[in-house]
Amino acid sequence: MKVLIVSTSERVGGAAVAANRLMKALNKNGVKARMLVNNKITADPEVLEVPGKWRKKYNFIFERFLIFLLNAFSRKRLFDIDPSFTGSDITRLDCFKEADVIHLHWINQGMLSLRDLRKVLRSGKPVVWTMHDQWASTGICHSTGDCVAFRQACGLCPLLAHRRKKDLSNRVFLRKKDMNRQHPVLYVTCSHWLESNVMSSGIMENQKVTAIPNPIDVASFKPLLKSDCRALCRLPLDKKLVLVGAVKVTDWRKGFDYMVKAFARLGELRPDLMQRFEIVAIGDGASSIQAVVPFVVNGYDYVSSEEDLVRLYNAVDFFFTPSLFENLPNMIMEAMACGVPCIGFEVGGIPEMIDHKRNGYVARYKDVDDLVSGISWLLALSDAEYAGMARACRDKVEKQYSEEKIAGSYRDIYEYVLQKNIAEAN
Repeated sequence: MKVLIVSTSERVGGAAVAANRLMKALNKNGVKARMLVNNKITADPEVLEVPGKWRKKYNFIFERFLIFLLNAFSRKRLFDIDPSFTGSDITRLDCFKEADVIHLHWINQGMLSLRDLRKVLRSGKPVVWTMHDQWASTGICHSTGDCVAFRQACGLCPLLAHRRKKDLSNRVFLRKKDMNRQHPVLYVTCSHWLESNVMSSGIMENQKVTAIPNPIDVASFKPLLKSDCRALCRLPLDKKLVLVGAVKVTDWRKGFDYMVKAFARLGELRPDLMQRFEIVAIGDGASSIQAVVPFVVNGYDYVSSEEDLVRLYNAVDFFFTPSLFENLPNMIMEAMACGVPCIGFEVGGIPEMIDHKRNGYVARYKDVDDLVSGISWLLALSDAEYAGMARACRDKVEKQYSEEKIAGSYRDIYEYVLQKNIAEAN
């Protein structure tokens, strides 16, 4: 069985990381998988790049410029919406022709236009689509927030400057709905939360949707001796350390404002922590956090390797994510695989990962006081209690997110769509 995984990026962003990990998991477990991307960054021979360097750059810039125009020359929503005007016809490529199953992941920002997507669906090959956000089930947005228009038909979109019933979001919504009606796809969501959300969309009427989490290599992400990791990362041995991180740490969607408020509140309530508590921040903008929080910040704007990332997880006492919109966060999975308890809001797939007060703390949504309570609760754990919680983190990842388990679930999916395709052809 040959599977072609299609993703805009090879490893930049959570969705790309998850897709890349799935490719590796499949290859380790009896499924021949390759990856087709717009942006290849490694020398991995199993990762192929869509040809046409300048055309791809043009596609990306042209689409962002159109969004800029649609939003009255504002840059605010440049990456919040994707109308998929531009892309590449991947059906002409040999890797597409050779594949038995086409497995779509995150394909925005110039990877596939809606026209290209229709060509993929018309090719006659079975298609599986793993959704890492809500885009495939909405008109143009990746996250609906409080908007529920997608349940019927998008329109009057709050992410567009001029709100009209038959706006761009409505037109794209209807095109997606028509495409699904003509060419059914097997959709996979990474969390049960997203599965439920997607099934309520008007686009997804009569579509098959199932939930399979992302995989992680538990042989790479594993517990290490904390003192050794702190020494290698040049972090203090005598402090409690909390890790925060994202591709862009200051992104409002990752709860940056709530993080700042929580640490400010913690500083007010617990002045005793000033000398024994520090923050470790990773991601774009990490070094800028020091200016807005009262605790010492050890910032890493860029982490160059997976080995360094594993050491940083093992160097800290817990991972903190006040993200406002999440599916199944890779960083929570990575931290838990390293035996590190996590704190996050009760949103998206986070409560499916963090079992409250068993392997971390789930705070009420947008409740800063509860976030602070979670930090204080974890800091107050005895060594024995913390060790038990660390074991619970690792146990959950091994049982639910291992490469072998997830690859097996996808192998079953591929066999199902192949048999279904054969039956319909006959």
